[in-house]
Amino acid sequence: MKIAIATDHNGVDEKHKIIENLKEYNFIDKSPNNYDTDDYPDYALAVAKSVVNKEVDLGILLCGTGIGMSIMANKVKGIRCAHCSNVNQAHLAKEHNNANIIALSYKQDINEIISMIKEFIETPFSNDERHIRRINKIINYESGEYNEL
Repeated sequence: MKIAIATDHNGVDEKHKIIENLKEYNFIDKSPNNYDTDDYPDYALAVAKSVVNKEVDLGILLCGTGIGMSIMANKVKGIRCAHCSNVNQAHLAKEHNNANIIALSYKQDINEIISMIKEFIETPFSNDERHIRRINKIINYESGEYNEL
């Protein structure tokens, strides 16, 4: 499994710890050079494009809160980026929403970050009809076809 990972100037050390601690996965670093003037939208876009272009299977984004990264990533058609703060959210993001990117705050404990990432990667999508129906509404909206409500 290939996973794109990126951070802005916040979270560089954590990114390296993630890659070091999760050696069973093939990480592609989309922010190999970070500077104090980095802008998170650039890295969120790099990871999102890698996912939609099928260069990678999943994406991981880190920044100060994870919020800005998730906002930017979700602007890309085909991305379902979940900003998660705990392992349960990471699990449900994949199981219910088939999220393809997780966005996290680098400020959390590194062990918690690694646990969330492992849970996100290893949780399968449920394939329940209700979840498929809801995801299809998102896809239809992105295509300009959703006008329910």
